[in-house]
Amino acid sequence: MKNWNSPRASASSIAEPRALGAWAAGALLLLAACTADPPPPADSNAFVLSDSMLARISLDTVRMRPVEDVIELNGRIAADESRLASIYPIVGGQVLSVDAELGDHVAKGQTLAVIRSSEVADMEHQLSDARSDVQLADKNLKVQQDLFDTKLVSERDLVAAQQGAAKAKAQLKRMEETFSIYHFADGSRYVVTAPISGYIIGRDITHDETLPSGQDTKIFSIAELDEVWVLADVYESDIARVKEGMPADITTLSYPDKVFRGQVDKIFNILDPRTRTMRIRVRLPNPGILLKPEMIARVRLTYQQERSLPAVPSSAVIADNSRQYVMVFKDRYNVLTREVVPERTTGSTTWIAEGLKPGETVVGKEQLYLYDALNDR
Repeated sequence: MKNWNSPRASASSIAEPRALGAWAAGALLLLAACTADPPPPADSNAFVLSDSMLARISLDTVRMRPVEDVIELNGRIAADESRLASIYPIVGGQVLSVDAELGDHVAKGQTLAVIRSSEVADMEHQLSDARSDVQLADKNLKVQQDLFDTKLVSERDLVAAQQGAAKAKAQLKRMEETFSIYHFADGSRYVVTAPISGYIIGRDITHDETLPSGQDTKIFSIAELDEVWVLADVYESDIARVKEGMPADITTLSYPDKVFRGQVDKIFNILDPRTRTMRIRVRLPNPGILLKPEMIARVRLTYQQERSLPAVPSSAVIADNSRQYVMVFKDRYNVLTREVVPERTTGSTTWIAEGLKPGETVVGKEQLYLYDALNDR
């Protein structure tokens, strides 16, 4: 029997509880450490994502999204007709010079061509006559005013002289405005100028050519090309799916790797009976004037179906032996290879018919590395 009153027994009894307490505290610390960050599996062959690899991959959450579909159309680039000027010759005559070529950029008021015309010569003669008529009418009015002041003519004669002077001045003003508007110059010359700033997209005039009087063919076309149209034809079977405001992606043969983005600006609600198609218009900004009128364009219209499916980035899907897979991420110790059945891929998004549920996480970057590491073991 122990003597609890002895000094030795007392020290032992105190030391035992202290040792037990220290052991218990150490056990609790070890348990907490294991709970916060579980150690790698004991199996040395088990796959574990390193810290550097975790930093390199990207993770995406599977979400339900309306399925998007695409309508592909053929089209062409066209100048905006509201920013297009067609120039017709006002008079006929001999072309003395042509000062602009196809593709040139011209400023408003810049000379495009000079034409020598007998019609301008006739107008010059009419202008000279109009100036003479004004001088005669003013002299006659002065004489009639003097005679009226001395009571030698009636007020009726004075009013007639005033009307004659006003008529002569109106005719002169009309002739001067005609010369100003159409840029008629001395020497029977007609100067063709640019009505707007833009690019010459059409030219049908040559040096020394003789233009007939009353010609109804345009000799220049000028367009502002910082914004252009894309005109495309929609087949009758797709008409119900096309709406104004739909996003449109445009590609061309000249820039196959560049996508121009716009939206459907107008629907021409007329069906061409020959081709069974309806025309639509896409308005596009054109920085750098990359797009030229008459370029062939490929138009992709995107629209949403009424149903929704789980969606992931297209980059997350791995194709291998005619099957598709994704890497499902749970944590660094649990990355799974999952076979999926894609329903549709539009742009950078793939909709999954089977194999994934909303809320799951997939690897969207460096997934091929993980796929090879897990499936070559």
